[in-house]
Amino acid sequence: MTDSEARKGGDELPRLHRAAVIEDRVHGVLARRMRRRGWQVAVVPYTGYGAPGWARVMARVILSRPASSKPKRPATVRGWRSFVTLPAKDIPVRIEVGGTTHEARTDRAGYIDCVAEGSLEPGWATVRIGVDGGEPAEARIRVIDPTARFGIVSDVDDTVMVTALPRPLLAAWHTFVLDEHARMAVPGMAVLYERLVNAHPGVPVMYLSTGAWNVAPALTRFLARHLYPAGPLLLTDWGPTSDRWFRSGREHKRATLVRLAQEFPNIRWLLIGDDGQHDREIYAAFAATHPDHVAAIAIRQLSATQALLAGTLPAHEAAKSVDKQGHTWLSAPDGAGLWRLLHEAGLA
Repeated sequence: MTDSEARKGGDELPRLHRAAVIEDRVHGVLARRMRRRGWQVAVVPYTGYGAPGWARVMARVILSRPASSKPKRPATVRGWRSFVTLPAKDIPVRIEVGGTTHEARTDRAGYIDCVAEGSLEPGWATVRIGVDGGEPAEARIRVIDPTARFGIVSDVDDTVMVTALPRPLLAAWHTFVLDEHARMAVPGMAVLYERLVNAHPGVPVMYLSTGAWNVAPALTRFLARHLYPAGPLLLTDWGPTSDRWFRSGREHKRATLVRLAQEFPNIRWLLIGDDGQHDREIYAAFAATHPDHVAAIAIRQLSATQALLAGTLPAHEAAKSVDKQGHTWLSAPDGAGLWRLLHEAGLA
C-alpha cells in the first residue's frame, strides 16, 4: 500500500511498520546532509499508459548531485547502482497532460502514480513532469485506442529475460551485481512479440513484473536492445511498507491485472508468463474471476536447468489445453513454440 492509497480511507496515515520508520529516519538524515552539499531534486520518469482523455503518470523524484559534479558514467552498469538512490519525500510535482496541468505529491519513497486528465490521441504521447528546483522531465504514455479489443500482458523474469529469480542468491547476483549487458533474452520471445504486434496493429503491450521500480531504466534499455516492442513497465516499490517488511509481488500482479480489466473493459488480454514462479496460479485466478478479459494464457516452459534452479519440475513438450471457463492455455519452451500454438489457436 502506498501513502496515497492509505489516505483514501481517511485523513491520517496508519502507523508505519518499524522497518519503514527506520528507513524514513535514515532517508531524512541523508537528505538533509546531501542538500547541504548542493544535491538537487531530479525526476526519473517511467512509461505510463492511458486512453483519450486520461493518462496514468508514473515517476520518481530523487535527490541527485549537481550535473557539474557528477562522475563520468561507467561503461558498464551494475545492478546495485539502481538501488543506491535517495528519494525526495512529499515533494510537490506538476504534471502537464495534453495542455492540462495537475498537481501531485511524492509519497514516502519519492514516487508519484496518479491518473491525470488531458487531451490525448491514440498512439504514443508525452507528459511533462516538473518539480521546483529541478529540471523537468518527459514521460512517454501509451494511449490505447478505444476500439482496441486485444492486448498483451507479459511477465519479465524468465519470460523475456533469463534471470533464475526464484533462487535468492542468484536473484541477488542478477539484481545487484551482474552487468545489465550480460543478461540474456529468452530465445524467440522478441520475435514472438513482434509477430503478435504485426498481426494485431495497435495492440498494447504491458510488462508486468514483481521487480522494483529501481531497475526500470535498465529493463527499458534491455527490452529496446533485444527488440521487444515498447510498452509500460508495471513494477512495484522495493522496501518496507506501512505494515510489512516487503511488498507482496503476487498481490502486485493480481491487483494490476484487476486494474487493467477495470480501466479497459473491452480488451481481452493474452497473458504471457513462465512456469518458474506463480504466473500459472495468478493468471488462473484472474481468468476465473474475470473470464471476459482473458483471450488466452501462454506459459513459457523453463529448461531443465532453469526449472531446477526455480525448484520446479521441467515440462518436456509443448501443450495445449482448455480450462473450465473455456480459456486456451498454451505452453512451450520458447517463443517459436508458443507462436506455433498461438497460430494454430487462431490468436496470431
